[in-house]
Amino acid sequence: MTPSAGGAAPDARDIVIAPIDLGAWVDEALAVQAAAFGLSPEEISVRRHIVLRHLASPGARALGATSAGRLVGFVYGMPNDRAQWWSTVVEPYLRRAGNDEWLDESFAITELHVLPAYQHQGIGRRLITALTDGATEARSILSAIDTDSPARALYHKLGYRDLARRVLFPSAPCPYAVMGAPLPLHR
Repeated sequence: MTPSAGGAAPDARDIVIAPIDLGAWVDEALAVQAAAFGLSPEEISVRRHIVLRHLASPGARALGATSAGRLVGFVYGMPNDRAQWWSTVVEPYLRRAGNDEWLDESFAITELHVLPAYQHQGIGRRLITALTDGATEARSILSAIDTDSPARALYHKLGYRDLARRVLFPSAPCPYAVMGAPLPLHR
């Protein structure tokens, strides 16, 4: 994506953060994720089914960041369930680190993505804090690529700490870190 007309960076003050029906926005959300995360068309197709399945989970919620009616970022999550695939993969890593209790009474951030031209303007922070502010759980848990990235820096600033590192997901090309934070998140 290129910046707005005239080469100026988009203005984050024009962004509206609000609940969205992610099922209705799934294709737009996956386009944001593809641009932010570098997904192939095949990966998008697989993830579409995953997102729609997640939305059927009790307590699943999503927020979108829109500019002039266009989705430029989104976040979604749900109360964590140990029976879900993600939990079954990360549980042995968390147990080895003495942190498997984080899988209980936690709100899981499933995806958070912002278009590259809109990054570094606080939109991701606004999305994740607004979503977790509505959680009834005492803490939040998520996974992120295990590298020093702007995303992990944001999570650390919000109060997330590493619970397990070098977590390997099937078919993922690189390891992840599982992170957790008490709620509400730091401001």
